[in-house]
Amino acid sequence: MTDVIDRLAGIVPGSHLDRLRDERPDAREHAQRSFDALFAPDSEDEATLVERDAVAAFVTGLHGDAVVAAFYADRLAELAPGLLEAVHTEIAAGSTTGPYGVYPADGPLAAESDEGLRYRPGDPDALGGRLAAAFEHAHLLVFRPREAGRQALLALAEAGWSTTGIVTLSQLVAFLSFQVRVVAGLRLLGAAQKGSPS
Repeated sequence: MTDVIDRLAGIVPGSHLDRLRDERPDAREHAQRSFDALFAPDSEDEATLVERDAVAAFVTGLHGDAVVAAFYADRLAELAPGLLEAVHTEIAAGSTTGPYGVYPADGPLAAESDEGLRYRPGDPDALGGRLAAAFEHAHLLVFRPREAGRQALLALAEAGWSTTGIVTLSQLVAFLSFQVRVVAGLRLLGAAQKGSPS
Protein backbone atom coordinates (compact mmCIF):
# COMPACT_ATOMS: atom_id res chain seq x y z
CA MET A 1 0.00 0.00 0.00
CA THR A 2 1.12 3.55 -0.68
CA ASP A 3 2.32 5.38 2.41
CA VAL A 4 -0.90 6.57 4.04
CA ILE A 5 0.43 9.93 5.21
CA ASP A 6 1.74 10.63 1.70
CA ARG A 7 -1.66 9.76 0.28
CA LEU A 8 -3.60 11.91 2.74
CA ALA A 9 -1.24 14.87 2.35
CA GLY A 10 -1.29 14.58 -1.46
CA ILE A 11 2.46 14.00 -1.72
CA VAL A 12 3.65 13.12 -5.20
CA PRO A 13 6.68 10.81 -5.56
CA GLY A 14 9.80 12.85 -6.32
CA SER A 15 8.23 16.11 -5.09
CA HIS A 16 9.83 18.48 -2.59
CA LEU A 17 7.69 17.05 0.22
CA ASP A 18 8.57 13.50 -0.78
CA ARG A 19 12.27 14.35 -0.58
CA LEU A 20 11.68 16.15 2.72
CA ARG A 21 10.05 13.06 4.21
CA ASP A 22 12.91 10.95 2.86
CA GLU A 23 15.24 12.92 5.13
CA ARG A 24 13.51 11.21 8.09
CA PRO A 25 13.17 7.62 6.83
CA ASP A 26 12.73 6.14 10.30
CA ALA A 27 9.87 8.51 11.14
CA ARG A 28 8.23 7.73 7.80
CA GLU A 29 8.60 3.98 8.25
CA HIS A 30 7.42 3.95 11.87
CA ALA A 31 4.31 5.99 11.06
CA GLN A 32 3.36 3.54 8.32
CA ARG A 33 4.10 0.54 10.53
CA SER A 34 1.90 2.03 13.23
CA PHE A 35 -0.93 2.36 10.73
CA ASP A 36 -0.42 -1.23 9.58
CA ALA A 37 -0.35 -2.60 13.12
CA LEU A 38 -3.51 -0.74 14.10
CA PHE A 39 -5.55 -1.25 10.94
CA ALA A 40 -4.28 -4.60 9.64
CA PRO A 41 -3.71 -6.44 12.93
CA ASP A 42 -2.74 -10.08 13.19
CA SER A 43 -5.77 -10.65 15.43
CA GLU A 44 -9.16 -9.00 15.92
CA ASP A 45 -9.65 -10.60 19.33
CA GLU A 46 -9.35 -7.33 21.26
CA ALA A 47 -10.78 -4.89 18.71
CA THR A 48 -12.43 -5.78 15.42
CA LEU A 49 -11.62 -4.06 12.14
CA VAL A 50 -15.10 -2.52 12.17
CA GLU A 51 -14.52 -1.11 15.66
CA ARG A 52 -11.11 0.24 14.64
CA ASP A 53 -12.42 1.93 11.50
CA ALA A 54 -15.51 3.27 13.28
CA VAL A 55 -13.34 4.83 15.99
CA ALA A 56 -11.03 6.20 13.29
CA ALA A 57 -13.92 7.75 11.36
CA PHE A 58 -15.26 9.28 14.58
CA VAL A 59 -11.92 10.65 15.82
CA THR A 60 -10.84 12.10 12.48
CA GLY A 61 -14.32 13.54 12.01
CA LEU A 62 -13.95 15.31 15.36
CA HIS A 63 -10.63 16.76 14.19
CA GLY A 64 -12.40 18.29 11.20
CA ASP A 65 -9.93 17.30 8.47
CA ALA A 66 -12.26 16.45 5.59
CA VAL A 67 -9.71 14.42 3.60
CA VAL A 68 -8.53 12.28 6.51
CA ALA A 69 -12.08 11.81 7.81
CA ALA A 70 -13.28 10.73 4.36
CA PHE A 71 -10.46 8.20 4.11
CA TYR A 72 -11.53 6.46 7.31
CA ALA A 73 -15.25 6.84 6.58
CA ASP A 74 -14.68 5.11 3.24
CA ARG A 75 -12.84 2.29 4.99
CA LEU A 76 -15.75 1.88 7.40
CA ALA A 77 -18.27 2.00 4.55
CA GLU A 78 -16.56 -0.98 2.94
CA LEU A 79 -16.81 -3.06 6.12
CA ALA A 80 -20.05 -1.86 7.72
CA PRO A 81 -21.99 0.58 5.51
CA GLY A 82 -24.98 0.49 7.86
CA LEU A 83 -22.88 1.95 10.66
CA LEU A 84 -21.68 5.02 8.79
CA GLU A 85 -24.78 7.16 9.35
CA ALA A 86 -24.65 6.54 13.10
CA VAL A 87 -20.98 7.54 13.15
CA HIS A 88 -21.71 10.78 11.27
CA THR A 89 -24.51 11.52 13.74
CA GLU A 90 -22.12 11.06 16.65
CA ILE A 91 -19.47 13.26 15.01
CA ALA A 92 -22.05 16.05 14.78
CA ALA A 93 -23.08 15.49 18.41
CA GLY A 94 -19.47 15.45 19.62
CA SER A 95 -18.02 18.29 17.58
CA THR A 96 -16.53 21.02 19.73
CA THR A 97 -13.23 22.81 20.30
CA GLY A 98 -10.61 22.01 22.88
CA PRO A 99 -8.74 20.82 24.68
CA TYR A 100 -10.60 21.76 27.81
CA GLY A 101 -11.18 20.47 31.30
CA VAL A 102 -11.72 21.42 34.91
CA TYR A 103 -8.82 22.23 37.21
CA PRO A 104 -8.94 22.30 41.04
CA ALA A 105 -10.61 25.50 42.26
CA ASP A 106 -7.71 26.32 44.58
CA GLY A 107 -4.97 25.45 42.09
CA PRO A 108 -2.82 27.72 39.91
CA LEU A 109 -4.72 26.79 36.74
CA ALA A 110 -8.22 27.36 38.12
CA ALA A 111 -8.72 30.38 35.85
CA GLU A 112 -8.21 28.10 32.83
CA SER A 113 -11.02 25.73 33.77
CA ASP A 114 -13.53 25.20 30.99
CA GLU A 115 -16.26 22.62 31.46
CA GLY A 116 -16.73 22.16 27.72
CA LEU A 117 -18.92 19.53 26.13
CA ARG A 118 -19.38 16.30 28.08
CA TYR A 119 -20.13 13.99 25.18
CA ARG A 120 -22.38 10.97 25.55
CA PRO A 121 -23.45 8.93 22.51
CA GLY A 122 -26.90 10.07 21.41
CA ASP A 123 -28.00 6.64 20.24
CA PRO A 124 -25.95 3.94 21.97
CA ASP A 125 -28.19 1.24 20.48
CA ALA A 126 -27.17 2.24 16.95
CA LEU A 127 -23.52 1.81 17.87
CA GLY A 128 -23.73 -1.09 20.28
CA GLY A 129 -22.43 -1.00 23.83
CA ARG A 130 -18.73 -1.55 23.11
CA LEU A 131 -18.56 1.06 20.36
CA ALA A 132 -20.62 3.61 22.32
CA ALA A 133 -18.17 3.28 25.21
CA ALA A 134 -15.23 3.51 22.80
CA PHE A 135 -16.59 6.74 21.28
CA GLU A 136 -17.11 8.28 24.69
CA HIS A 137 -13.55 7.38 25.68
CA ALA A 138 -12.13 8.61 22.37
CA HIS A 139 -13.89 11.96 22.80
CA LEU A 140 -12.45 12.21 26.30
CA LEU A 141 -8.91 11.59 25.01
CA VAL A 142 -9.28 14.11 22.18
CA PHE A 143 -10.82 16.97 24.15
CA ARG A 144 -10.28 16.31 27.89
CA PRO A 145 -7.17 14.12 28.07
CA ARG A 146 -6.17 15.20 31.59
CA GLU A 147 -9.48 13.82 32.90
CA ALA A 148 -8.90 10.32 31.51
CA GLY A 149 -8.58 8.30 34.67
CA ARG A 150 -9.69 5.17 36.45
CA GLN A 151 -13.43 5.79 36.06
CA ALA A 152 -13.09 6.13 32.29
CA LEU A 153 -11.18 2.86 32.11
CA LEU A 154 -13.75 1.10 34.27
CA ALA A 155 -16.53 2.26 31.95
CA LEU A 156 -14.71 0.63 29.03
CA ALA A 157 -14.18 -2.59 30.99
CA GLU A 158 -17.88 -2.67 31.91
CA ALA A 159 -18.73 -2.35 28.21
CA GLY A 160 -16.67 -5.44 27.42
CA TRP A 161 -13.26 -4.01 26.57
CA SER A 162 -10.31 -6.05 27.86
CA THR A 163 -7.18 -4.39 29.21
CA THR A 164 -5.38 -5.06 25.92
CA GLY A 165 -8.38 -3.76 24.00
CA ILE A 166 -8.35 -0.54 26.02
CA VAL A 167 -4.66 -0.08 25.25
CA THR A 168 -5.35 -0.67 21.56
CA LEU A 169 -8.21 1.84 21.61
CA SER A 170 -6.01 4.46 23.28
CA GLN A 171 -3.22 3.80 20.76
CA LEU A 172 -5.71 4.30 17.92
CA VAL A 173 -6.80 7.69 19.24
CA ALA A 174 -3.21 8.82 19.83
CA PHE A 175 -2.07 7.67 16.39
CA LEU A 176 -5.01 9.31 14.60
CA SER A 177 -4.45 12.62 16.41
CA PHE A 178 -0.77 12.45 15.41
CA GLN A 179 -1.62 11.52 11.83
CA VAL A 180 -4.09 14.38 11.38
CA ARG A 181 -1.52 16.89 12.63
CA VAL A 182 1.31 15.54 10.47
CA VAL A 183 -0.89 15.59 7.38
CA ALA A 184 -2.02 19.16 8.11
CA GLY A 185 1.59 20.27 8.63
CA LEU A 186 2.75 18.64 5.39
CA ARG A 187 -0.07 20.28 3.47
CA LEU A 188 0.95 23.67 4.87
CA LEU A 189 4.55 23.06 3.85
CA GLY A 190 3.40 22.04 0.39
CA ALA A 191 1.27 25.17 0.04
CA ALA A 192 4.15 27.36 1.23
CA GLN A 193 6.49 25.69 -1.26
CA LYS A 194 4.09 26.33 -4.14
CA GLY A 195 3.85 29.95 -3.14
CA SER A 196 7.61 30.49 -3.00
CA PRO A 197 9.71 31.60 -5.96
CA SER A 198 11.67 28.90 -7.82
